[in-house]
Amino acid sequence: MDQNLERLQKAIANSGYTSRRKAETLIVEGKVKVNGKTVTELGTKVKPEDNIEVEGIPLEKEEPIYLMLYKPRGVISSVKDDRNRKVVTDLLPEIEERIYPIGRLDYDTSGLLLLTNDGDFAQLLMHPKHQIPKVYIAKVEGIPTPMDLKPLKLGINDNGENLKAVKHRILSVDHKKNTAILEITLHEGKNRQIRRMLESIGYPVQKLKRERYGHLNLHGMNPGDFRELSPHEVKQLRGYAQKNVK
Repeated sequence: MDQNLERLQKAIANSGYTSRRKAETLIVEGKVKVNGKTVTELGTKVKPEDNIEVEGIPLEKEEPIYLMLYKPRGVISSVKDDRNRKVVTDLLPEIEERIYPIGRLDYDTSGLLLLTNDGDFAQLLMHPKHQIPKVYIAKVEGIPTPMDLKPLKLGINDNGENLKAVKHRILSVDHKKNTAILEITLHEGKNRQIRRMLESIGYPVQKLKRERYGHLNLHGMNPGDFRELSPHEVKQLRGYAQKNVK
């Protein structure tokens, strides 16, 4: 068997065009051509010299790039938005590579977001079995007790989804304003998960920020700032994900 062959969706993801999952959708929808012929089979394998077109655009292999962004509130975690709202790549105009976010942060949530053009790396970090801790700071309306927060670790059923925190603690309370600051750690990242969990126990979120991702943090950064990850940091993230596979 030719050792240089790789699955078409992986080749697309590695080019930086999109994630592997999205690449699979594009293949099935008939939007991918290999050497001029439309391919719809997910098992298709390609050689490095094959010409691949996605949505009419020829793929060009790029050097992998790994970025950390301090996403401000009011920005979409995507590369485009059908309502013309600001997206995270608008904050990175000098980046020429075709990058996309690893996972997402809600429109009203700020904090640490990773972006890359490396499909395998993105897939590795996003898979829930790899259990990379993501630490959030939430300002909530009301002052919960530790007992009030207990359901967060036990798991909360919301619209058929089981939402669960790994850890939580109360950082501070403001009795005058009737608010509290909480730290919550997740392994997963379901849509609006923390907001839904806290709403369900009666403490709606006023403000939410992702403070840490694995060993990475936002120290020294302001909203809108970004930087490249060092090779050591990338290696650490890969190792972290692979170490936690059960």
